[in-house]
Amino acid sequence: MSDPHVLGPDLAPTPFTADEIRAGNPDGRRLLVRTRLEGRTTYHCDSFQDGDTDGCVLSQVVTDASGTPVDDPRTSRVTWRELQAHAAFPEAATTVTPERIRLAVGEVDCLRYDVQRADGTSTFWFAVDRPGMPLRSASRGAEVEVVEIA
Repeated sequence: MSDPHVLGPDLAPTPFTADEIRAGNPDGRRLLVRTRLEGRTTYHCDSFQDGDTDGCVLSQVVTDASGTPVDDPRTSRVTWRELQAHAAFPEAATTVTPERIRLAVGEVDCLRYDVQRADGTSTFWFAVDRPGMPLRSASRGAEVEVVEIA
């Protein structure tokens, strides 16, 4: 593929390339994420360590609302391309539109990805100036939002 945003045939362009995700998530980057589902609110923290040109060690841990861990972290080595692939959706089922939204981290210009699936539409808001995971998503009754970036 000549466009580094397109990971394969029949896939919509991803919002960021693997290189952009690497540059946007240096060692020590920490994201506190809130999930609301079925009347419950939970939190977890994602953090990036030992990054190099190929990937990094991604640590995920369940936390309280302040970001204090309440469980043991799970760590795994991931490639930047694998992280990019999380946003590789079928082109025929995906609509991408710019949208400015208000989040806990402030007002943000985003690319909104609406993905039609058999069980409904999943929506992802990727901040145009913060390469990486969506800062908000909504799917199958779950609402997920990054509430702190450090």
